[in-house]
Amino acid sequence: MKIIAFGGSNSHSSINKKLATYVAHLFENADIEVLDLNDYALPVFSVDLEKEIGHPKQAADFLEKIGSAQILVVSLAENNGNYSVAFKNIFDWCSRKHKDVFQDKPLLLMATSPGGRGGASVLEIAKNNLPRYGANIIATFSLPSFYENFDVDKDQISNPLYDNQVKDVVKEFAF
Repeated sequence: MKIIAFGGSNSHSSINKKLATYVAHLFENADIEVLDLNDYALPVFSVDLEKEIGHPKQAADFLEKIGSAQILVVSLAENNGNYSVAFKNIFDWCSRKHKDVFQDKPLLLMATSPGGRGGASVLEIAKNNLPRYGANIIATFSLPSFYENFDVDKDQISNPLYDNQVKDVVKEFAF
């Protein structure tokens, strides 16, 4: 089974990418590819720019990666209660090329943040919005207080309560 995982951030030390990577590796017998949104950097979307340059290769490449997956593991960064600009921009470009960006792939949708709400605002926005763009959200997970509940040296959730919760969520994807 092929899993595509990514954090919805362009930070080189993205806590959401760390969470997505850890959780993707909880799936047994999976071929895992972790994407970095920096590899899909594009100018800020506008219809004027789209008319000028068309559909960039990075958007087509991102859509191709999504299409190659059997499962998507996505952890969204929260910036001011919403998507990060990096995620929103690639999402906007991709949706202009193919409305169903997530191509009806089973999706584990997550978020984390340094604060106690664990990206709850962006997670709620995404749960309501992304299904309109082909996201087949099977389960969601939020990890609050990232630095208190995730061991960055071991790259794993350190709090047994949250670790067991996410392992139960992964079981929902049994094929």
